[in-house]
Amino acid sequence: MNIKSSIIIPTFNEEMTIIKILKKINEVFNNSGEYEIIIVDDCSTDNTASILNQNKDLFDNIIINKKNIGKGGCIKRALEIAKHDYIFFQDADDEYDPEDFKKFFDVINKFKPDLIIGSRFNYSNYTRSHYFLNKLGNNIISNLFNILNNTTFTDIYSCYVVFKKDLINPRDLKTFGFEQQAEILSKIVRYGKKFYEVPINYNGRTYEEGKKIKFYDIFPVIFQIIKCRLI
Repeated sequence: MNIKSSIIIPTFNEEMTIIKILKKINEVFNNSGEYEIIIVDDCSTDNTASILNQNKDLFDNIIINKKNIGKGGCIKRALEIAKHDYIFFQDADDEYDPEDFKKFFDVINKFKPDLIIGSRFNYSNYTRSHYFLNKLGNNIISNLFNILNNTTFTDIYSCYVVFKKDLINPRDLKTFGFEQQAEILSKIVRYGKKFYEVPINYNGRTYEEGKKIKFYDIFPVIFQIIKCRLI
């Protein structure tokens, strides 16, 4: 199957890893079919923008935000110009290994799914031990999501989420922060039918190394899960 993929990479101050990630993405997707790489630079204050400007051969489109609008805002802007059938999310850090996307290709070829989530908890070869409160928060929101949507996901806040583009209209997205993933997943499971989960590897960063999401970010996520399902 010739998979047509749009890979969205929101980035903020990732000068140390962005080129490494772009090279890996191109290597992995090179034999998968048609693909495009869309970067959204969320008003980085380091050398990220300059580095990207010097390596335009590694991506297809770039959106540069004049002010910081959050990860969800970046994704919404990228979805507005994405042109292929399947949307792939990739962070600009080095916590996730693009090699794992080959497992997603297999699922797409076999089942033509509406949604695939990569699980860091049913991990493939390794996972780096990370913050207990972050893992607890992820368990809480994953279980809440499953109860309200009759699903069985183990890791709804994995970065590695792949879905059919036609299930999401970016103009309908109302959120701009980390909670947007809950909004997107809620809409997909409402309108889609075939959902899968695959094991992935995870090399999570510490806060000193640049990790951004905090435990308290679960509260707007919880609100969004409940809002999308019940209101």
